[in-house]
Amino acid sequence: MHKKDRILVLCTGNSCRSQMAEGYLRHFGGKRIDVRSAGIESHGLNPRAVDVMKEDGIDISSYSSDIIDDAVIQWASLVITVCGHADRNCPVLPDNVEKRHLPFDDPAKATGSATEVTRKFRDVRDRIRLEMLRVVWELLQSSAA
Repeated sequence: MHKKDRILVLCTGNSCRSQMAEGYLRHFGGKRIDVRSAGIESHGLNPRAVDVMKEDGIDISSYSSDIIDDAVIQWASLVITVCGHADRNCPVLPDNVEKRHLPFDDPAKATGSATEVTRKFRDVRDRIRLEMLRVVWELLQSSAA
């Protein structure tokens, strides 16, 4: 059995993008990885993020919006920043922690009708799904080597 990868997804408010990424990493990684998400700040779980993830069969409604702390930084083997603010304000990581920056638009800043805003959430969700699937695939490939 391989050692589990421990992934921390970091965003500004831990309300949309990082929560969706956590949901997909848990789904695709199964028992192979441990996943947490956190924010530079805590904005609470966004209900639209919950709704669009549920459309894709993933329930994130029980996730919490957490602020990053030293314990979770020490826990992680990989930190994925999903926005520029989190990337620029990411705390200093230990040498053994890899960092990847995979930026996504903030769907919470979408404007327009409810339909247009929901479409933006879906677009961001779909991009996050693809990138998190790539991350899991790469981790599985590297552990098989």
